[in-house]
Amino acid sequence: MFVRSVELNNYRNYGSLALDLSPGINLFYGDNAQGKTNLLEAVYACATTSSHRSSKDREIIAFGAEEAHVRLYVEKRGVTKRLDYHISRAKGKEAAIDGIPLAKTSELLGQLHVVFFSPEDLKIIKSSPVERRTFLNVELCQLSPLYTRLLVEYKKTLMQRNALLKEAREKSEYRKLLDIYDEKLSACGEQLMQERAAFTEELAGIASSIHRDLTEGKETLSISYEPGADPGKMGETLFMTRDRDIAAGSTGCGPHRDEIGFAIDEISVKHYGSQGQQRTTALSLKLAEIELVKRKIGEAPVLLLDDVLSELDENRQDKLLGSIREIQTLLTCTGMDEFVKRQINVDKKWKVVSGSLTQGV
Repeated sequence: MFVRSVELNNYRNYGSLALDLSPGINLFYGDNAQGKTNLLEAVYACATTSSHRSSKDREIIAFGAEEAHVRLYVEKRGVTKRLDYHISRAKGKEAAIDGIPLAKTSELLGQLHVVFFSPEDLKIIKSSPVERRTFLNVELCQLSPLYTRLLVEYKKTLMQRNALLKEAREKSEYRKLLDIYDEKLSACGEQLMQERAAFTEELAGIASSIHRDLTEGKETLSISYEPGADPGKMGETLFMTRDRDIAAGSTGCGPHRDEIGFAIDEISVKHYGSQGQQRTTALSLKLAEIELVKRKIGEAPVLLLDDVLSELDENRQDKLLGSIREIQTLLTCTGMDEFVKRQINVDKKWKVVSGSLTQGV
C-alpha cells in the first residue's frame, strides 16, 4: 500500500500543489512554519477524515478561501484508487472514491491506512483519557467498518440520551423514555468495549516485546484496557445510576469513559515514569501499531513521521528507522545533516519554503 500522488487546493498555506511520491522514503525539509506538517496532515485527513491537530475541520481551509480539497491516488494490492476529501465552509465535509460521492465521509475510512508519528505522541501517555480513546478510535476505525458504524451510532445515541437527561430533571414523564435509549446505548457500548478490549490485548503483546528490545530487557511494559462500564452489565448500570445521571445531565458510564493504562514493571508510566520512559513507551506503542496493521490487513500502513528524529536518542532512532524499510514513509525535518551522517537512503526529497516545494535540493 502506498500513495502515488497528492494534490492539494487551498489547504492551509498551499494554494495549489501536485506531488508524485516514491513508494519508499519521501523527505520534506526546511525551516519551521513553512508547511511541512501541513502536507502530512493532508494525507492523514484524507485517510481518517479528521486532522490530527485540530478539532475544527474548517481550520484547514486556506485564509480567504471558501473550500479546501485533498486528492490522493492510492495503490493497494495492485489497484489504484482516487480518494477525494473536500471541506467547504458552507457544506462541511464531503468525500468520494474514484469520482463517486460517498453518502458519509466515514466510508472513506479503511481505504488508506496511516500511522502518524509526532512529538505530540507523548500526549497519548501523559494527557487525559480523551487522547487515549482517540488513539483507539483512529486505528480501529481504519481497520473495521463495523467499529466505525458502532462508534457513530454510540455517539449519536449518547448525545440524545444526555439531552433527554436534562429534560427529565423538570419533566418526570421523560424518565420512561430513557429505557429505550439505555437499551440502544448499552447494545452499542458493549460491542465497542469488546472491540477495544481485543485490540488492546493484541497491541499490548506486540508493544511489550518491542519495549523489551528497546530497553535491552531491562524493563517490562504492560498495557491494560480499563472499560468505562463493567462488561456485560452496562444496561444494568445505566438503570441503577439513572438518578445520578439526571442530576448531572450526562451519562456516567460507558465506553466514552474508557481508559488505557501503561505501566513499566507494574508502575504507572503516566504518573511516575521518567521522560525517557514515557518516550520509549510512546515509541513502542506506535511501532506496535505498525505491526498490528500488517497482521490485520496483510500490508504495511503508510508512515507519517513529523520531525520525530530530533526527539529520540540514537538507540530509538535506529529502532524507528529500522521499521521503515520497505514501507512508504513521508518524513519531515528541519535539515539534512542527520540523514547524511547516518547514511540513510532517501528516495525523494523536497525543500519546503512558504508552501512551495523544490525537489532534489
